Amino acid sequence: MSYLFKSPIDVDIYLANEDERPTVDFELGNGRKEKAPIYNNDETVKGTVLIRLKDGRKVEHNGIKIEFIGCIESSYDKSNAYEFTRSVQELAAPGEMKQAQMLDFEFRHVDKPYESYKGRNVRLRYFCRVTVSRKMSDVLREKDLWVYKYENPPETNTDIKMDVGIEDCLHIEFQYMKNKYHLKDVIIGKIYFMLVRIKIQRMEVNIIRRETIGTAPNQFSDSEIVTRYEIMDGNPNRGETIPLRIFLNGYPLTPTFRDVNKKLSVRYYLSLILVDEDQRRYFKQSEITFWRRHEPSPTATKAEEPEASPESEVTDER
Repeated sequence: MSYLFKSPIDVDIYLANEDERPTVDFELGNGRKEKAPIYNNDETVKGTVLIRLKDGRKVEHNGIKIEFIGCIESSYDKSNAYEFTRSVQELAAPGEMKQAQMLDFEFRHVDKPYESYKGRNVRLRYFCRVTVSRKMSDVLREKDLWVYKYENPPETNTDIKMDVGIEDCLHIEFQYMKNKYHLKDVIIGKIYFMLVRIKIQRMEVNIIRRETIGTAPNQFSDSEIVTRYEIMDGNPNRGETIPLRIFLNGYPLTPTFRDVNKKLSVRYYLSLILVDEDQRRYFKQSEITFWRRHEPSPTATKAEEPEASPESEVTDER
């Protein structure tokens, strides 16, 4: 009886200049991957919907529409998506379809306030959805696109100064030259050993991403190490200074998200970790901000493949 529920039409969505745009690869789960064309956050979204009849049979419908939707989806609450933007266009009035149809659509400067994001437990997505309304069951088709939101350099960008200490045993001061970085920036800093009376085995700096979804009391957070950068291996001397330089290009970073639609935050931290000879670990964290530097329109240049940084190694620890 399955043939009774089989769709009598095929629906495809084609975005304008799609083949000329760079794309972003993202996972949908179960090892499946998809590509989405990149749009700037202020661009018009337009294209064509192609509807083909199967077996040459005519089809009655109750109207055809296309929606542009921006929403936040969470693995903690799969049944509910938090929509923050929606636009609708009617493509065809109710009637009878006797042959294939091509229907144009255009969402002029449609609202795209946030950058797209795909994390471990949450996804901020934009997509077009075509609905062919029918008495038996509607026919749906979705097409994802990926939004980049470019920003101007921050007006203020102060340095970060912190220290790690154990009374009469250890005193370390460290400094990062600024607290806001674009995604292809370089983190530059110095670490000063003021007092060292314990044997330090190694030291490293981790970049940590923390996702927070939902609102209190139903709020969930999850952290992951984006990269680990080993500063030294061995015991330092008092008065020693170690320079720090981390090239960000090539790491899977995103801009910082703060309270998006009061549902989603994605924050980044620099975490300094010391390990002594007894494997005791000492931590110090500081929040940093990532932003996307303005670049040419994605239709003008092809996306570059990320390159591994020659200055540091990435160790996966999840």
